[in-house]
Amino acid sequence: MSQRPDLNKIATRLYERALELDSLKFGEFVLSSGQKSSYYFDGRMLSTDPEGADLISRAFSFVIDESHVDAFGGPSVAAVPIVGSLALRFHLERKTTTGFFVRPEAKEHGVGKQIEGNLKPGMRVAVFDDTVSTGGSLFKAIDAVQDFGCTVVTVMAVLDRHQGGGDELERRGIPFFKLWESTSQGKITVVV
Repeated sequence: MSQRPDLNKIATRLYERALELDSLKFGEFVLSSGQKSSYYFDGRMLSTDPEGADLISRAFSFVIDESHVDAFGGPSVAAVPIVGSLALRFHLERKTTTGFFVRPEAKEHGVGKQIEGNLKPGMRVAVFDDTVSTGGSLFKAIDAVQDFGCTVVTVMAVLDRHQGGGDELERRGIPFFKLWESTSQGKITVVV
């Protein structure tokens, strides 16, 4: 098992990088859930940035190792770049943990898969998203993975907006790891 990284240092630098990239903006925004917010976090800008991808994958790989999972992934589109950076990190570290992502619905062509990647029934998995608010796309991915015959042993996110998703994870008994969280007033803090 790898040595524990300084998760606070990683999460703090990731926050700084989000500000540098303008992927974290403050103002008035309407979220995909329809709720209003005093800030907007574009996680894809951060997860597709080389330094951002490195920081997210370093933090998430530690949790994946600690959780003893066989696979990691989450909902498309947000999880796809994170899956890619984690898959490369695990390959370079000579680990066999594999990635996947979950489409909103099964394809209507080809073999009609909803889950893309090397997921097999019976695997222990970590599911993640860049941001968790109400958890709509996250829970669709969790349900699809569980319906496929896998066990979700942990959930991860860069940002928990505290808009109900974390409460539902607690109700379901799934541990939730996050790097940052926000208050209802829009104050974002590093929590690891």
